[in-house]
Amino acid sequence: MSPDFVCWRHPLGWLPRTPQLLGVKRVMAIDRVDCLVIGAGVVGLAVARELAGAGREVIILEAADAIGTHTSSRNSEVIHAGLYYAPGSLKARLCVEGRELLYPYCAERGVAHRRIGKIIVATDDREIALLRRYAKTGRANGVEDLVPLSPGELRDLEPDVHCVEGFLSPSTGIVDSHALMLALQGDAERNRATLVLRAPVTAGEVHERGIEIHVGGAEPTRLLCDTVVNAAGLFAQDVARSIAGFPRERIPPQFFAKGHYFALSGRSPFRRLVYPVASEAHLGVHVTLDLAGEARFGPDVSWIDHVNYAFDAAREPLFRDAIRRYYPALRDDALRPGYTGVRPKIVGPGQPAADFMIQGPRDHGVSRFVNLFGIESPGLTACLALARYVRTLI
Repeated sequence: MSPDFVCWRHPLGWLPRTPQLLGVKRVMAIDRVDCLVIGAGVVGLAVARELAGAGREVIILEAADAIGTHTSSRNSEVIHAGLYYAPGSLKARLCVEGRELLYPYCAERGVAHRRIGKIIVATDDREIALLRRYAKTGRANGVEDLVPLSPGELRDLEPDVHCVEGFLSPSTGIVDSHALMLALQGDAERNRATLVLRAPVTAGEVHERGIEIHVGGAEPTRLLCDTVVNAAGLFAQDVARSIAGFPRERIPPQFFAKGHYFALSGRSPFRRLVYPVASEAHLGVHVTLDLAGEARFGPDVSWIDHVNYAFDAAREPLFRDAIRRYYPALRDDALRPGYTGVRPKIVGPGQPAADFMIQGPRDHGVSRFVNLFGIESPGLTACLALARYVRTLI
């Protein structure tokens, strides 16, 4: 047998597999699969890696023509410490666990990242109580390395930042999100997972024999799956609604929160991330740095009816006002349009922030089916821990 022609085991029997057949055409010939992951963002790829590494035969369907084209690549690329999430929540638990997994994973796989640190600051006395609450919440979540800082100590760290009090989070970092996704994809594929692009889920049906998924694209087909993980991010509710037999009352509301990022022209004066205390009076616009050291500010929040990434440059005056609360030296001409991202939300404007909603069979009654709803920040940080959690549900 030619070394380029290998057989692989599938429930239907032995099927030919060559490097040229690892795309849509060969996968579309299969009508029964072990495990299907819907969505090839950072969480979907992490789930596929986890399940393939456990010996499951995994196919990943992605509607777009590349991995991670939505929330996974349009964010701040921050490795969060776990300061803001309610103690005991999934966000808190999985953020802290995920951070502890992610740093060594990135080091082992050669994924560019830096444990750069973050300072959280109060710009006036009215914000001090909330600032201290952040620190208390972080410690309750297991973040043990927070360092209180006086204004003088903060000036030594970040001379251009104005504040009355703050603290340092040394375990906060930044990561190349695309390189991380490529590493996760590579791990999954080394364990025989197969990624199929331009393969949107158009419908589905729950059967006694499994979950039937209808796949669109150039070669539409139907797959009968033993296990399905819905990691479709912004479109997870759409996928769940498309599956006949899934209880509609278990699908949460769907909201989209758009965030703008402005880039800072010229050399950055910041050496680490800077997060002001957020309030209703002003935007909580952060300073984030990329791996090249360039600074950007964002995100803000605007609620939209459908996913779009149009940039509204008219928001610049709002950004300038918010940024000058902690960086008064910002020049009028220093900001330039950057990019936008959209966060998947399960609660709307004016409502308290929601936890991740991860549903397994015990939650909705459908065997071997997991939904991930509202996987916004800290989903990037938590991706490896999220994948482990999903595995426990199936």
